[in-house]
Amino acid sequence: KPAKYDPSFRGPIRNRSCTDIICCVLFFVFILGYIAVGILAWVYGDPKQVLYPRNSTGAYCGIGENKEKPYLLYFNIFSCVLNTNIIAIAQNGLTCPTPQVRVWGLPLSLDLPPGSGYQPLSMPSAPSALGVALVLSLLFILLLRLVAGPLVFVLIIGVLGVLAYGIYHCWEEYRVLRDKGASISQLGFTTNLSAYRNVQETWLAALIILAVLEGILLLMLIFLRQRICIAIALLKEASRAVGYIMSTMFYPLVTFALLLVCIAYWAIIALYPFHTSWLGTRLLCRPPQEQVNSSCPGLMCVFQGYRSTGLAQRSLFNLQIYAVLGLFWTINWVLALGQCVLAGAFASFYWAFHKPRDIPTFPLGSAFLRTLRYHTGSLAFGALILTLVQIARVILEYIDHKLRGAQNPLTRCILCCFKCCLWCLEKFIKFLNRNAYIMIAIYGKNFCVSAKNAFMLLMRNIVRVVVLDKVTDLLLFFGKLLVVGGVGVLSFFFFTGRIPGLGKNFENPQLNYYWLPIMVSILGAYLIASGFFSVFGMCVDTLFLCFLEDLERNDGSADRPYYMSKSLLKILGKKNKGTPGDKKRKK
Repeated sequence: KPAKYDPSFRGPIRNRSCTDIICCVLFFVFILGYIAVGILAWVYGDPKQVLYPRNSTGAYCGIGENKEKPYLLYFNIFSCVLNTNIIAIAQNGLTCPTPQVRVWGLPLSLDLPPGSGYQPLSMPSAPSALGVALVLSLLFILLLRLVAGPLVFVLIIGVLGVLAYGIYHCWEEYRVLRDKGASISQLGFTTNLSAYRNVQETWLAALIILAVLEGILLLMLIFLRQRICIAIALLKEASRAVGYIMSTMFYPLVTFALLLVCIAYWAIIALYPFHTSWLGTRLLCRPPQEQVNSSCPGLMCVFQGYRSTGLAQRSLFNLQIYAVLGLFWTINWVLALGQCVLAGAFASFYWAFHKPRDIPTFPLGSAFLRTLRYHTGSLAFGALILTLVQIARVILEYIDHKLRGAQNPLTRCILCCFKCCLWCLEKFIKFLNRNAYIMIAIYGKNFCVSAKNAFMLLMRNIVRVVVLDKVTDLLLFFGKLLVVGGVGVLSFFFFTGRIPGLGKNFENPQLNYYWLPIMVSILGAYLIASGFFSVFGMCVDTLFLCFLEDLERNDGSADRPYYMSKSLLKILGKKNKGTPGDKKRKK
């Protein structure tokens, strides 16, 4: 049922109470236990495991008899990434299945011969490329209020043009192969997929698929043009909201700092393995003296690993699993906090009738304090649900990794289906949580009620949801492509020395391996663009839910005026017959 009119509602509820108190208490108790695990790791751990690397025999590099060999050489560094997962780290610590040797210096030394003309990368150069990414992202979001409409239609026409060219190319290939008589009946079945490019049926099938997609897109443009215009108007309104509340663009820095704390704390627990010195469980590599003097002069003691059985080891493994659960739960809670805070700030913008006069003085700070004070438990509840699904996915990946060599086709198919189902479930829960946090920020109700209200509201407007989601995804994808591509091209010309000069105090670096700083710049630009556009995406989602609530609660009369912008009213063919103050002035 649509939401009913509430005469007392004027934006995010201020007089609210704490929600999901039981989950809040559970979360704090869990955090206390998480701190206790960290204290155990610190008290019983071996700091050398963090400060010094170890080779394949377990010997430390850079101390004792190996003081002159401070470096560790991995024979295949990629195996460390490909064969390591979070459960394995919890069980065995951070290990790498490749030979590791102590060396006195790196084989690929970065020491450059004098007079070579090459110099190390100057520190200001990479941050300058990242500064360009920050400016481009901010300008793109702020300029959307002016160019959102033309840009969306240009992108849609571009997609139509790409599909049209694909149809033309498939037809040309099909016509040539048809004239040659190349048919799939002559080829037969083969595992060489590239061979199918030389048969006419392949290009005919691709032509049909592209033609169907082109037709569907054209029909959507014809019948959903009003909803596309609504989506464009909401994008413009979101750009306007970000312009009025500029502090929201820098809130990802707070999220990033909190995430860094969560990851660093877990890393200390995972990389500070206290099983090496706790209860004397390390297997020492010291053969008895009488064996050394026996008839086997070549007798040796080879380090194999640490004891993995026994009560102490089982307890340690359980504590590491507890730490993994803490990592996922705290990270998801931090992300939920950011979404709820931004939703509260942007909801304050939408429900301000006279903008910017009625916008609160500090909307972001007020939303942050309000969320922490009243809704820590609700955020922990939503984060816990998502964490359990993610832990299930990690366990499934671990099982798949362990049984990879002994799997038959049926087992592979079953595991693949389970992984696909859990992936879909995680995506759905993220979608539900995101909208639930918006409703929590506006109305201050508990997680379950907010999730139900948000889901029902979206289901009553499912077509608008799909159109807005796809238009926003298309626009933000283009924005990321613009920022990352621009920074990538600029950094390529800069690091390869193709820019003549940028001033007296800034010289172009000459590098042996310029692709590394280029890739670092591109990665940094992507992270910066993702941070900015995540704020903008949250703004669009919040304004959209507020817009749907506005349509259901109000009718445009003096008692129940619409809070949406004039452009949205014009698209919908509606208008306000008065303002909230008109009735009071008449009295």
